[in-house]
Order: sequence, then C-alpha cells, then structure tokens
Amino acid sequence: MRRLLLGIVGLALAGLPARGATAPAEAASGLSVRDACILGVVEGVTEYLPVSSTGHLIVALHLLGLESNQPLTGRDGQPLWHKRPSAQHPAGVPLTPTLAADTFIIVIQFGAIAAVALLYWRQLLSMFNGLRGRDPAGRRLLRNLIIAVFPSAVLGLALGGWISAHLFSIGAVVAAQVAGAVFILWAERYRQRRDAQTPAAGHDPELSPRQALNIGLLQCVALWPGTSRSMMTIVGGYFAGLDPRRSAEFSFLLGLITLTAATALKSYASGAAMIQVYGWPHILLGCVVAAVTAALAVRFLVTWLSRHGMAAFAWYRLGFAAVLAVLTWL
Repeated sequence: MRRLLLGIVGLALAGLPARGATAPAEAASGLSVRDACILGVVEGVTEYLPVSSTGHLIVALHLLGLESNQPLTGRDGQPLWHKRPSAQHPAGVPLTPTLAADTFIIVIQFGAIAAVALLYWRQLLSMFNGLRGRDPAGRRLLRNLIIAVFPSAVLGLALGGWISAHLFSIGAVVAAQVAGAVFILWAERYRQRRDAQTPAAGHDPELSPRQALNIGLLQCVALWPGTSRSMMTIVGGYFAGLDPRRSAEFSFLLGLITLTAATALKSYASGAAMIQVYGWPHILLGCVVAAVTAALAVRFLVTWLSRHGMAAFAWYRLGFAAVLAVLTWL
C-alpha cells in the first residue's frame, strides 16, 4: 500500500507545470482547498462502493454551494464563454460555476482510475501480454471487458445530454438509491440460495462472452445518477456465477475502461472551461485525494464482500435516501 500511495502522488506531481513553464490562466471563480478535498474524498470512497459516487457528488456540490447558473465574467467585466456565439449557438453558452463543477466531479475520477490501475497492474499486464499472443487468459479477460463496456458506451453517447438535463437532481438520486437498495437485497438472497444449492458456484475463474455482455447491459442502468455502476456490475457477476470477490474485481477492471472513457470525453468537452474557473492546483489536489481514498475503499470492499456480501450497503442506501428526502422536502 505504501508503494501504491507513492505511485499515486508521483502521477499527480507529473501533471504539475514544470518550473519556469508558463503558468495556467488565473481561475475565474475559486474552489477552496476544503472543497477540493471533500469532493476528492467523496469520489474516492464512493466510486467503487455500491452506493453511487455520482449521487453523492451531486449532493456534495449542493451542500458546498458550488452550483450556480450565474454567468461568470473576467477581470475586464467581459463574459467568459464555454461556447462563444456562433451560427450553431447564436447566443453562445456562458461559462457558469455549475458547468465547471459538473466537469470537476467527472475529471477527478482520474484519481480513482489511477488507484485501480496501480492495484491491479498484474491484470493489466496480463491483458497487454494477451494482445501480444503471450497470455490467453489475459486475452480472454480483455475480450470480456470490451464486450461489457460496449452497451453503456453506445447508450451513454446517445442519451448523455438528456440524462444531464433531466436526471441530475436530488429527487432522481433518492429514487435510484431506494430502487438500488431493494435490488441489492434481492440479489443477495439470490446469491445465498445459489451457493446453498450448489456450493461450488461462485468460483468460476472466467466469464463467457455472453455473460460479459449481460454484465454490460446491467451497467447501462447505472447511467441513472444514484444507481451505482459498481452495484450493477457486481450483481451482474453474481448472475454469471462469480463469488463476491471475483464480481468486485471484474467490476473494478470494467470501471477502469468505463471511467477512463467518460473522463476523457468530459475533459475534451468542458475541461478547458473547468480549468478557467478552478485552475490546475485544486483540480490536481482533488485527483490525489480521490486516488488515495479510492485505493483504501477498494481494499475495504474486497474484504467486506468476501465476508459479508452487499446487504449492509442496501441499508446504507435506504438511510442515505431518507436523510436526503428529509433535508430536501421537509
């Protein structure tokens, strides 16, 4: 774990501007060190636990007061643009704190990605060797991950704009938390009955392509904020006959691909605007905090699932949803 943490810090430092390099543009609106650390912790702890990182981050942004659709202006009083006025956008798209915050909570997933990459480097090396024809098991694992990521990639690209416009709300998160809790409890009963009837079940070392596709289809449900990508893919592993540990590990590796794609797309679309609002230092800080906490959360989850399953997370989701409902509507 010490080497892992040193590696994470090294990755973050590698992204800092070199001494004497041109400094990034001054941030237009501040993100405090406290805010960056809080969001990093929330992302790192919840990304791989079956409780929904997106749902928790939406709530965190609301509580920290980082949501605002007030257009930002520069020191000269001129508006700052996400998209300047053009034939496609005659009025332009002004830069707002909400736009920057929504991008920030996606980009700091880089920290969670780095944590899994460093924890599971052996599996990554196995897949690389599989591509070179030197590791058949690694080639099959890579094949299954590509199959599993395909459905959510297609659906996410098709519905991403609609989801951002209609489902990023406290109400949507509450509904997804409750539905997910019920699903977890049902899935745990299914797993326990399966293992009682066939004690050897849950120890299959590999997935078939069809089983990988089924896990990928379940991951599509997690496009609804508050559902939890890890929850859906771990349960998908249950249905494929994997034990909780194996299900979690496949979920982590699948998340490595899914989160990398989502982070890259969001960074390309809105990363420049986020940097203009927040500046580089706090973005890197959020990524480092997310990486360290994600590494700890992954180790915790694997141990917990091996001993207790997911039921405790269902009760947490119900409690979280109840608190949110009270704070929001009462």
